[in-house]
Amino acid sequence: MAVFPLTSPNSSAVDSAVGDKASVSGDSSAPLLGKSLEELTEWMQAQGQPSYRGKQLYQWLYQQGARSLQDITVFPKAWRQERENVHLGRSTLHHRVVASDGTVKYLLRLADGQIVETVGIPSAKRLTVCVSSQVGCPMACDFCATGKGGFVRNLAVHEIVDQVLTVQQDFGQRVSHIVFMGMGEPLLNGSSVVAAIRCLNRDVGIGQRAMTLSTVGVPGRIRALAAEQLQVTLAVSLHASNQPQRLQLIPSAGAYPLEVLLDECREYVQLTGRRVTFEYILLAGLNDRPTDAAELAQHLRGFQSHVNLIPYNPIDEADYQRPSEASIREFVAELESHRIAVTVRYSRGLEENAACGQLRASKSR
Repeated sequence: MAVFPLTSPNSSAVDSAVGDKASVSGDSSAPLLGKSLEELTEWMQAQGQPSYRGKQLYQWLYQQGARSLQDITVFPKAWRQERENVHLGRSTLHHRVVASDGTVKYLLRLADGQIVETVGIPSAKRLTVCVSSQVGCPMACDFCATGKGGFVRNLAVHEIVDQVLTVQQDFGQRVSHIVFMGMGEPLLNGSSVVAAIRCLNRDVGIGQRAMTLSTVGVPGRIRALAAEQLQVTLAVSLHASNQPQRLQLIPSAGAYPLEVLLDECREYVQLTGRRVTFEYILLAGLNDRPTDAAELAQHLRGFQSHVNLIPYNPIDEADYQRPSEASIREFVAELESHRIAVTVRYSRGLEENAACGQLRASKSR
């Protein structure tokens, strides 16, 4: 049973999610992508087709990546032509760029003309998709290109699932991992994000334990996520070791003090039995000193957690600097001296603006 709030407490703009209807494309029917086998079977029967057609539709959507009903050639041609306005829920490719490390950035045009960004990150043993949950982002983090561009709307379930299918088809291999670290704050679009996670698991076949949901933190939403009893990894973006410093970087932190956020994270661990990953972007001369690491360690003492350190990825809209390797090593050493589990994560796709914090739904800088 879904328990996520359907609306956001932050702003009326965030509350007005597009939902799962295709009215933006001039069609009154709901997109088919995101529906379960049972739902697709019911839909086919309502269209006067036998129930086995539902399984065919399901396979063409999720295994063969059909982009329109006309692609599904096992269906009668005349029947397909009568339903030209049926919307499967696939986007169109607006722009594609490949970085030297093999990372691919996609700008996808949605049914209403909005552009959303997703990233395919290949490695020797896996293919990871960095998924967006909103067009833009209302959190306005000072170091993030997406936040600098403002917020437009939430993404619907089919618009999230489509990103994964797009990358899977383009690479010609199965997606193994998903990170909700693209444009937007996932917990401000919790109902659609949770539904998309269940669809990607159930219908696309990606294990929930191979998914990570990243959040800056929204009051009450981590608790709501825990109640969903998903098996995803929760990654909380701290980026600071004290409240004044965090407020400087993350304006929304004013409504969600660091201690309150950490208390809710502890509750999440108790309710789910799963550890929390804390993300911390290192900004030279601001939050990368050993004293910052020691202060962070005090907050996380006795916590079932892991820290991901992310050296800052430059954007044109901010003057922050990437720390030196020596500073990074000192920060890691200080955390380890307090027995805090820590990893340094270097982002892929840096030179093509496809790295963490650089997504801005534009072709170039």
